[in-house]
This record gives sequence, C-alpha cells and structure tokens, in this order.
Amino acid sequence: MAHYTRFRSYQLSSPGSSFSISVEKHFTLIEARYNETNAPHIQWELDNLNLKYIDTLHITSWDKDHCNYAELCVILKKLMPKNIECPSEAPTTENGQKSLSKINEYVRSHEGAHKYEITPAFVKSEEKLPLIGKDIFFNPIVNGDKSNDNSLIKFFRIGSFQILSLGDCENLEIAKRIMANEILQREVDIMILAHHGADNGFTTLEFLKTIKPKVCICSSDYGNKYDIITQSIAFYTKKLIRRRFL
Repeated sequence: MAHYTRFRSYQLSSPGSSFSISVEKHFTLIEARYNETNAPHIQWELDNLNLKYIDTLHITSWDKDHCNYAELCVILKKLMPKNIECPSEAPTTENGQKSLSKINEYVRSHEGAHKYEITPAFVKSEEKLPLIGKDIFFNPIVNGDKSNDNSLIKFFRIGSFQILSLGDCENLEIAKRIMANEILQREVDIMILAHHGADNGFTTLEFLKTIKPKVCICSSDYGNKYDIITQSIAFYTKKLIRRRFL
C-alpha cells in the first residue's frame, strides 16, 4: 500500500543540514536547525498536512551545524516533538552539552515526550529483528574516539520511497558495512551524503555504484561554497543524469 510521502531539503542561512520527511501525517524533522531561512518552509510543510507539531526530531550529531542550541530551543517550544532521536555519545562541546541538557529538561516536563539515545547495543539488536517495512538504524555500532563516526545512520523506509541518512560519518569500515547490506543495495531511493559530501574516502564511486541512489542530497552550503563535493559524486551524478535524458 502506497503512503503519501514527502521529503524536503532546506536551505539555511549558515552552514549545516536541514531536512524533513513526512509519511501520511507522521512528520520527522532531521537535524535541530530552525532559523529565519528554513522555518517558513518547514511551517509550510506542516500547514500542508494540517499539523501543528512534529512527531520526531532526529539529530544525527551534536555538532552545531546539526544541532544548534538556540534553534533547538525554538523547535522544542514551537514544534513540540513527541520523540527525539539523538546520539548516545556524550557531547564534548558547550553547544552539545547545553543541547542534551535542554532535551532532558524538555522530556521531563512534557508528558508523552520521549528521548531515544541510539546506542551501539540498540543498533546491533536491530540486526536480529524482522525488518520488513521498518526504519533501520545502522550506526553507531561502537562509540569511538572520532565524534563524526559516532553519528547516527538511519534508513527511513516506511514511506513510498526510501531515504538513507548518513550523518557525518567518515570511516571507511562503516562505508564497507553499509555497502555489504543487501537491503541498502536494493532499496535506497534518496541518499543524504555523508558529512555533507566531503571528500574523506567514505563516498567513493564504488560506494555509489553499490548503493545506487536515484537522488543524492549534498548539504555543502549554498553554491558548494567550500568546494567539498567529491569527484566520485560528480562523476556518478553526471552519468545518472545522462542515463535519464539520453
């Protein structure tokens, strides 16, 4: 059965990422970013669905470009998420620490609100569950020394098309584990590129050919300001465009 599904990628007035996924009337905001640039468009999406509040706030990293403390406070006050998914890694920056403290305060003071810290144990437990028609977390399987590699990786697959969000991951071993997964090899429609599409060895041409996304989303700031889109991504997407229009 097809579900009414919408995916939006939002521009920001500062470096970072902002996306939303709605399936029927279930609305997920990806990343705690909410400012004068993306807020009107998020509100338009909610109005389109006759919604006042969001169901889930999904935070892939405690870095400020993914979870901005001041903007998080506005999201919690105005959009009042029922569920908050966030890294289990203890944040080390003031922004991250204040954000986690604010989330804990919000959950304590709002009946029915829940925080889900995505731990390695939880991610590993998903491998043993029946996964038909279910969203799946793929990372972290360990909280290591490199914060970027502790980012959440989630496959949103309950809608009419499927979206793979790769957070800020950089480690090649994580990329190999993603490539080896048969579900991801055959089901990914949209892929939010790892670490904004950075040239760090994660998103190789082999990775793209194995996962075969129909659409790649690169949140590399307006006009690729920092020139971080890899040659592999550029080559793959050019071939994809040629196949579609020739």
